[in-house]
Amino acid sequence: NLSEAAVSPRLFSLDRAYPNPFNPETTLQFSLPMQAVVSLVVYNLQGSEVISLVNQNMKPGYHSVVWNANNYSSGVYFLTMQVGDFLETQKLMLIK
Repeated sequence: NLSEAAVSPRLFSLDRAYPNPFNPETTLQFSLPMQAVVSLVVYNLQGSEVISLVNQNMKPGYHSVVWNANNYSSGVYFLTMQVGDFLETQKLMLIK
């Protein structure tokens, strides 16, 4: 007998953006072990918010978001994922 089991993540996590460096799109993947309010925000080198990609309540599981940075200039950006007390930041490099 075969049965299908839904695999749920055990921890909050933000995977490495792919591709990175990128032009003009990169895919951001993350996982949620439970339903939670997720914030995914991109900042520039000066610490100013560039774009909020996600700011909503999401179901548990594996998720992905594509950032199309076609209207942004080349350079280094920082992506932060915040879910409650969980906070992770990663560097993104846009090359045009």
